[in-house]
Amino acid sequence: MPFRSRSVIRRVAVRGTVAVAGTTFVIVTGFTAAAPVATASPVTAEALHWAPCDAQDNPGAECAALTVPVDWAHPNGPTFSLAVARRQSTDPGARIGSMVFGPGGPGDSGVERVVKGIDRFSLETRRRFDVVSFDPRGVGGSSPLTCSGDLLAQRPSADLASQADFDATLAYNKQLRADCRARTGPVFDHLDTGQTVHDLDALRAALGEPRLTFHGSSYGTVLGAQYAETYPHRIRAMVLESVMDHSVSRTRDFLEAQAVAAQDSFDEFTKWCAYDTSCALHGHDVRAAWRGLLSRAERGELENPERPGAHLSLVELVNRIAFKDFYAVRYAELATAILRMEASSPLPASPSSTMPLPPATPVFCSDWRLPVHDYQEYASLVRTMNRTAPDLPLLLPIQMTAACLGTPTTNPQHRLVVRGAPPILLSNALHDPATGYPWAVSVTRQLGRGGMLITYEGQGHGSVTSGPCMESAVDGYLTTLTLPPRGTRCPAVLS
Repeated sequence: MPFRSRSVIRRVAVRGTVAVAGTTFVIVTGFTAAAPVATASPVTAEALHWAPCDAQDNPGAECAALTVPVDWAHPNGPTFSLAVARRQSTDPGARIGSMVFGPGGPGDSGVERVVKGIDRFSLETRRRFDVVSFDPRGVGGSSPLTCSGDLLAQRPSADLASQADFDATLAYNKQLRADCRARTGPVFDHLDTGQTVHDLDALRAALGEPRLTFHGSSYGTVLGAQYAETYPHRIRAMVLESVMDHSVSRTRDFLEAQAVAAQDSFDEFTKWCAYDTSCALHGHDVRAAWRGLLSRAERGELENPERPGAHLSLVELVNRIAFKDFYAVRYAELATAILRMEASSPLPASPSSTMPLPPATPVFCSDWRLPVHDYQEYASLVRTMNRTAPDLPLLLPIQMTAACLGTPTTNPQHRLVVRGAPPILLSNALHDPATGYPWAVSVTRQLGRGGMLITYEGQGHGSVTSGPCMESAVDGYLTTLTLPPRGTRCPAVLS
């Protein structure tokens, strides 16, 4: 699942908000609730006043801020500043226009992505387009979510053991929502992707683009798909990479799909270790070694390889050590880490700790209605996930589900209805740990003849620059609007 916890640029825009972590207030893991959003007209185009971003280590990016309504159902009401950044095309004479990147997460900073560099895009894309992105509402420089650090530290474990634990989680979620709402301000109740669709169209207008060229990755594909529903005639080209299917309505189906994708990536890792002699665990029983680490982490005896002397919880072992390496297909690094942890001495047992959730958990809660009625149902869901992904217990999606218990959803799941949009290009790896390939197939079908899926026959989360076949297909579409042949499949690129 696309929930990568990242640091966020603290000073990002001419009129951006400064968010400071490590003090009384921190970037939030929280929740949201609001009334349904009516379709709004795009904001009147305003000039973006660009200035160099505050990034001495990687100059060249420009930052600005765009004023948008807190609630697009009331466009003349209160406003806030949306942090925006760009890197101009490397060949002004060949420039086509601006391409807006929709960041993932939820909670990833698009400004940070641009400021730190845009190597995730091909040289041809960078040559032909200004690459523009933004911090979605509630993130980074766009009215960032804040909560009491002390209250966040008290978050209950998602490993619930009784109805009393379930009820305590509901009560905690309610308390945290109230705290976050009070500290964050009115934008807290208007964080869902339906609102961000209108922010995106306002950005299009402010950039002076009559039609939008968009690249959405991971959670950004939800934004792209819903933009296509809302403003189909304002699209020039749209790439949806590592695709989320926002039509999955049942909690069990959502969690099971996430577990299938994660376990598939673990299986791909063990296969690699079996045939590649560069694997530090080649010739070993990889699964047995891993499960030994799971047992040690569950007992509170495993040392964190990234922080000597500190304990590594089961949740962190699964979601931070393993899962992050599946994203980027860093199999060699993962094998080495497993071998090192296996050889480490046990630490004195310590109670298991929770793991901080992504900074924009409230966006997820407002976009996904995943009801769980009581502890018995919750325990059944956990068993389903653990049976489906036996090597990866307590995956992040079940923690997100627990974090959203009792939270009203303002932009719930639905099947796409897109009429009048130009062809949309989707890309997905066959073995994606977070957005499984069946999701991409489903969204392509929902788009009908307008959806075109290219398949990367490899691993990892993200695929558009995975070799010349993928780059050529995506670049051709973005620059000349030429689609690859239907059913295009690109071979895996060996690292």
